[in-house]
Parts: sequence; C-alpha cells; structure tokens
Amino acid sequence: MNPFKQLHAGPDVLVLPNAWDAGSARVIELAGAKAIATSSAAVAWAHGYPDGEALSFDILLNVVREIARVVSVPITADIEAGYAVDDTVVDNVEYLIDAGVTGINIEDGKASPDELADKIHAIKDQHGDEIWINARTDVFLHNLAQGEAAYDETVKRARKYRDAGANSIFIPMCVDEAMLVRFVKAIDAPINSLAWVGLPPVARLREIGIRRLSAGSGIAKTSLGQIYEMAQVFLADGRSEPMTGPLAIPGGLNANMKRD
Repeated sequence: MNPFKQLHAGPDVLVLPNAWDAGSARVIELAGAKAIATSSAAVAWAHGYPDGEALSFDILLNVVREIARVVSVPITADIEAGYAVDDTVVDNVEYLIDAGVTGINIEDGKASPDELADKIHAIKDQHGDEIWINARTDVFLHNLAQGEAAYDETVKRARKYRDAGANSIFIPMCVDEAMLVRFVKAIDAPINSLAWVGLPPVARLREIGIRRLSAGSGIAKTSLGQIYEMAQVFLADGRSEPMTGPLAIPGGLNANMKRD
C-alpha cells in the first residue's frame, strides 16, 4: 500500500510543513512531521531561481535524492506541471520514484485542464499505486473565476483529475469555510488546503473533512526573510547576540544530521 493512502484516510489532517532541501527536511522530520513535502517555490529560491519551472528537473531530482538520504518518512515532491508538456512526464516520475518519492504534487496552472488530466492518466497507467498524485487546481490561486463560477469550475476540474487517477485534490487559496464544506461533499477524494490568512484552524478543518494542509512556500519565505533581516543587522553593527541564542532542536543541528 502506498504510505500516503493511510496518511490521507483520516480522521486526522495530514499537516505538511514544506521543505526545500535535505537540512530543512531533516529538521521538519525532527519536529514530528509524518511526511515530507517539497515546495516548488522554496526549492527554486534555495537555488537562486524564481518559481515556475525555471529550476531544472535535474536539480529538483537531486534535492529529492538528498532528502531521501536523511529522512525516514514518506516524501512527496512538488513537480509543478511535471517538467513536461506531454506524457513524457511518466519518465520524470519514474526518476522520482527511483529517488525515493512515493507522492507528487502536480498542477494545472493556467493551462487547459485536459492537459493535466492526460498527464495524470499517463502517470497512473505506468506507475499505478507506486505514486500518490495530489492534483492541484489553480482556479482560486490564479483567479480564473469568481464566486459560484469558481466553485463550479473547481469541482469540474477536480472530478476530471480524480477520474484520470488523481488520489487527492489540492485547492489553494480557497479559505471560505462554507465553500470548503461544499468541496468535501462534491469531490469524492481527499482535499488539500493551503495555509493562508482566513483559513479555518486545523481543528475545524478536521471537522469539515479536509484531509491535508500544506504550508506551501510559507516557511521558506519566512526563513529567507529572517536571513535578510539578520544579515542587515550583522552588516550594520557586527553583533553576535542575534545569532547565539539557544536552539529548540533537541541535541542541536550537527548531531541530528546524517552521514552517508
């Protein structure tokens, strides 16, 4: 059985504080995460690229290999639109499976939903239960429709992706509780929400029936912002105090990293 099947079975919400490299993944595992998910934006920023498949697939694959080296929990990789325009996406997924991945997040963006459905079908036809597919529909994220039209389009896409073989559906930027309740009832698949201002707390999401909550790029963005601020302070006065506070990580960083 794919490990993500049990993690999405409920009643608990699978909470994923998305990682961007082996070190962040290891720390997130130490914090108690039941699985590691990457964020495409976070991985790209960590390597000096903007989000949006500007990062090469080879770099992404190497990141996944390094994460698999240091963690013992299941890994799901954000592969954006699959780094492919057709069913050659199955080859990329095979490389990821070989690297230690058992789940992927793949998105439609502003492209035709038929394109993503075809990719999902091809992946499932080739790899079956080896890979858990979290299909992201970006109606709300890209403001492709509003109000009831956004609801209708999201349900239409979600059902298309589910019928193509997707195991769960990611609906980022929808924070309205009443609409989330409707999505859970209308879509016969686990629903993934994105942490965002206005989203109900995780306890309420659990009651609603949401099965997965992702931090997305939020933790990476906050971390990089803190690096910027601390660098400014250090450049201004060279003080060491902001960098010498105790870590909450039991045993410290070095002792918790793994050797080959």
